[in-house]
Amino acid sequence: MKLSKIYECADGLAPFALSREFIEQFGYYDNSGVMLDCGGEIAGVLFSLDLSLAAVKEAKKRGCNCIFTHHPAIWEGVKQITPENTPALSACVKEGISVLSAHLNLDAAEGGIDECLMRGLGGKEPVAVMETLSLGGYGRVADVPPRPMADFAAQAKETFETERLTVYGEMPVKRVASFCGAGFDERAISFALANGADTLVSSDAKHHLIAEAVEKGLNVLLLTHYAAESYGFARFCARMTEKLSLPCFFFSDGALR
Repeated sequence: MKLSKIYECADGLAPFALSREFIEQFGYYDNSGVMLDCGGEIAGVLFSLDLSLAAVKEAKKRGCNCIFTHHPAIWEGVKQITPENTPALSACVKEGISVLSAHLNLDAAEGGIDECLMRGLGGKEPVAVMETLSLGGYGRVADVPPRPMADFAAQAKETFETERLTVYGEMPVKRVASFCGAGFDERAISFALANGADTLVSSDAKHHLIAEAVEKGLNVLLLTHYAAESYGFARFCARMTEKLSLPCFFFSDGALR
């Protein structure tokens, strides 16, 4: 199977056009698509949230000559590909491993990473979506089964398979605003409050934003960036596996979860 076919399969689940919509409508930056094409037939695909040396090692072990990442393997302009500057990408070049990345399009797609975060937290359908696109969107408020904050946090630890989470607040949880990745900002707080959320879940929050959210009466639950997104990316891997007539494997980096 050619790399272009894998791209087409991914585009059917998370259209790459959604990345362009994100950029045009909301001023985001992205670099999704083919990062490295080494040519030839693809024998197997390793799905990894990040392109890392550990992922390259796992791909070689599994006999995969393609790595599919969520976070773009090349984010901005790269002037040199060397073992020092770009160790994982250089290793891929050396080993003949092609690389694809699906970032904002997969965050926003129907059944994508942001929607999976909402569902993993107990939400069924969103009450509101912060940034709506032609398909899907980003940032969701949803009702969840009512429970004490401590129980909500314990369930999140289990669902997202992480011990690294931080909790602020003790109010009962009924309605949750969730933003995968680094979505915790002033707009997220305003959106959560405007739509009656009592709890905000995201990652990578700055102190002043946590303080603002708590001051305005929100519980805050912070997952690691990895845990918040790996959950949905694993489900994307499962859907891609069903579409591809290739061996597919999911790599979970426990050091980051």
